[in-house]
Amino acid sequence: MAKKTKPGTIAVNKRARYDYEIKETIEAGIILLGTEVKSLRLGQANIADAHATEQDGDIVLLNLHIPEYKQANRFNHEPYRVRKLLLHKREIAKLIGAVKKKGATLIPMSLYFNERGVIKVQLGLGTGKKKIDKRATEKDRDWSRQKSKIMKDQG
Repeated sequence: MAKKTKPGTIAVNKRARYDYEIKETIEAGIILLGTEVKSLRLGQANIADAHATEQDGDIVLLNLHIPEYKQANRFNHEPYRVRKLLLHKREIAKLIGAVKKKGATLIPMSLYFNERGVIKVQLGLGTGKKKIDKRATEKDRDWSRQKSKIMKDQG
C-alpha cells in the first residue's frame, strides 16, 4: 500500500511574482516516474528556471530539475527531462490561446503534495514585468515593511 504523506510544499518559485505579473493560477497534475516521486518525497527539486510550453497539443514542463534518486542505481531518471502536465482539453486550449494571442507566459509557481498525497504543480499565467514595474513593486514592499514597523513602535 502506498505511503500517505501530509500536504506540503516541495519547491516554490520566489522570483515568479517579482519577474511576472500573474493574472491567473491553475493547478495541474504532472506525469512522473517512480524515482522522481521518491526524490520529491525527500524534498529535492528546483523550479526556478522551469517554464511550461505547448508541445504536440499538450502542455509540458521544461527545465524542472529533479535530482537523481541515489538508491535507484541504473533505473534512474534524467534530471531535466520533459514532463507532461495533466489538464483538461478546455484548459489546454485556453492556455495555448492565451500564450499565442496575448503573449503570456506559463510559469510554474510551486510544486506540492495535495491532501491525497498526489504531486501537483501550480501554474501562473502572466506577462513579464519591465524594470520600472519591478522597482515599483520593490518600493511598495519596502514602504509596507516600514509602515508596519512604525505602527509596531507606536502602538
